[in-house]
Amino acid sequence: MEFLEKRPLYMLEELAAILRSENGCAWDREQTSRTLKPYLIEEAYEVYEAIDSGADDNLREELGDLLYQVYAHAQIAREENRFTIDDVARGIVEKLVYRHPHVFGGERALNAGEVIERWERIKKKEKAHRKSILDGVPAHLPSLLKAYRVQQKVSRVGFDWEKAEDIVAKLDEEVAEFKEALASGEAEGGLDRMEDEMGDILFTMVNIARFFGINAEDALNRTVNKFIDRFRSLENDAAALGRKLEDMSPAELDGLWEAAKLR
Repeated sequence: MEFLEKRPLYMLEELAAILRSENGCAWDREQTSRTLKPYLIEEAYEVYEAIDSGADDNLREELGDLLYQVYAHAQIAREENRFTIDDVARGIVEKLVYRHPHVFGGERALNAGEVIERWERIKKKEKAHRKSILDGVPAHLPSLLKAYRVQQKVSRVGFDWEKAEDIVAKLDEEVAEFKEALASGEAEGGLDRMEDEMGDILFTMVNIARFFGINAEDALNRTVNKFIDRFRSLENDAAALGRKLEDMSPAELDGLWEAAKLR
């Protein structure tokens, strides 16, 4: 196969075309950008996990899977005479050069804060059709990450808390309102009101985390993984005792949990 003798990126471009050709893969030929959406999200999350794993081989492989998704979508667009992978690459190169005048132009930026401020000004000029600075936040981001990005965006125009103590006080206020909703039960809105108040609590928690430079999505993911590790350890301990979890008392389960935490 001649394409195997070319540079890897050209090989990948040609491979994407071959897979969708008449003599290629029946499954690939049936795909559209819409049907490939779930795989794009899945591959992006696998890259996310590979970064956390710290394993270079894993990261390299997952980046390859994600990169192929880009080529696959570009190949579909090429077949429909919309754009090509070269147009994709050219567009991002031009955008990055334009948004880094302190690197490719005569301007200066002394620190990362100045870079971010200038980046936002340039983006605002590019996206003059947008009515809000929040229009660029993807609608389908995971909720914690979406909250973080929204708060981050508005903070850059000065809409932010001045002191950490004020945000913590806001959290106390939101918790109190949830307790009121819980106490009122179904008489005054029931679950809808509780859901609203719980959302306010979570949004405030994300804001507190952001204020201290913590990404709430990462923090919660870390805690979930910690819980999974401890619960698996608990399951192993129960199995070693010849017991089923559903047959154990809350006190026995709590004992195994505390043992797992100590390890």
